[in-house]
Amino acid sequence: MDFNLTEDQQTLQDAVIEFARAELAYDMIEQDRESAFSREGWRKCADFGIQGLPIPESYGGGGADLMTTIAVMEGLGYACRDLGLIFSMNAHMWTNSIPVLLFGTEETKRKYLPGLCDGSLIGANGASEPESGSDVFAMRTRCVQDGDHYVLNGTKMFVTNAQVANLVAAYATLDPELGAMGICGFIVEMDTPGISVSKSIEKMGLRTSPMAEVIFEDVRVPAENLLGREGRGAEVFICSMEWERGSILASSLGTMQRQIEDCVAYARQRKQFGKPIGKFQSVANRIVDMKIRHETARALVYKLGWLKDQGKPAEMAAAMAKLYTSESLIENCRDAVQIHGGYGYTTEFQFERELRDAVGGTLYSGTSEIQRNIVARRLGL
Repeated sequence: MDFNLTEDQQTLQDAVIEFARAELAYDMIEQDRESAFSREGWRKCADFGIQGLPIPESYGGGGADLMTTIAVMEGLGYACRDLGLIFSMNAHMWTNSIPVLLFGTEETKRKYLPGLCDGSLIGANGASEPESGSDVFAMRTRCVQDGDHYVLNGTKMFVTNAQVANLVAAYATLDPELGAMGICGFIVEMDTPGISVSKSIEKMGLRTSPMAEVIFEDVRVPAENLLGREGRGAEVFICSMEWERGSILASSLGTMQRQIEDCVAYARQRKQFGKPIGKFQSVANRIVDMKIRHETARALVYKLGWLKDQGKPAEMAAAMAKLYTSESLIENCRDAVQIHGGYGYTTEFQFERELRDAVGGTLYSGTSEIQRNIVARRLGL
C-alpha cells in the first residue's frame, strides 16, 4: 500500500488549497459568532466540484475514487477555516449522495444525484431520535405502506443541515419489535406536506453547520423513494456510516497539518527567557506529539480509502480511522492552544474555535465508545 498522492491527486489537492484560500477566506470569527451557514461558500465548493467528487460522471459527479476524494478533503481542511461548512458537505455526501447512488432506483439516481452534485440540492440525515442516539435501531419513527406511498410519523434529532436541506435521508421502522429487521430508509423531499423543522439547536462547535429537529406528521413518501428493500434499511444505514466514519475526518488531516506548521513557526519566533520557545523541551515535545498523531491518523484514513477503492471489507478500518483521528484532533487543538499560551485562548488566533469544533468528532457518526465497540466486535470480543 502506497499512500503517497499520485501526480494527479497532488495537482488536485494543490488546486483545492488555492481555491479555498481565494474563495473561502471570509471572517470566520464573525461567521462562528452568528452561527451563519455560508450558502455562497457551499455554491463555490459545488462549482469547484467537491460535493460531486465520489459520484460517477454519468450522474453529474466527478467520478473520483475515495483516495482522491480524501486527498481533496484533506486539502480543503488545510486551507479552509470553516470546519462547519466542511462538516455539512460531508454529511451531504456520505449520508445522502452515497445511499442514493448505492441503494436508489435508477429513476431516483437520475432525479436527485445531479442536484446533489451541483449544489442545487442540499442533503440532511434523519437517523438519531430523542430517545435513540447510539442505539439507532431502537428508533420509534414509524412507516406504514399505503398504496404506492409510505406514511412516516416520528421525530428526528440532531439533523445536520435541517434548516437548509432540500432532501433528507430518513429512517423509520415498520414495527419497533422487529429491531434492525424492521428499518426502512427513504429519500424524502423536505417540502413534503407534514414535515416541520424546529428552531436551530445551538452547539458548542461547528456552529456554521445548521442543526435542528425534524418532525414527520403523516408524511407521504413515494414508494420509489425507498432506499434498498423494505426492512433492509439497516443495511443502507450501516453502509452509509462506513463511508462517513472513514471519510468525514479527512479534512481534519489538513487542519492538523496547518496547526503543526503554525505552531512550528510560532515556536521559532516567540521568545521567552532569551530564546525561542521551541528550544524548550516541553514545547518541542508537544509539537512532536502533534506530528506523530497527524502521521498516524493520516495512515489510518488513507488505508480506509484504499480498502474501499479495492472493494475490501472496511468496517473495522473505518471505526479505527474515526476513533483515532477524532481524538487526535482534540489533543492537537489543545496542544496548539497551550503552545500559543494566552494568545491561543483568544478568538483572534482561532485555535479555541477549532478545539470546540473538534469535540464533535467524538460524537457524530457514532461516538468513540461505539467505534471501540465495533473494533472489539471485529476482534471477536
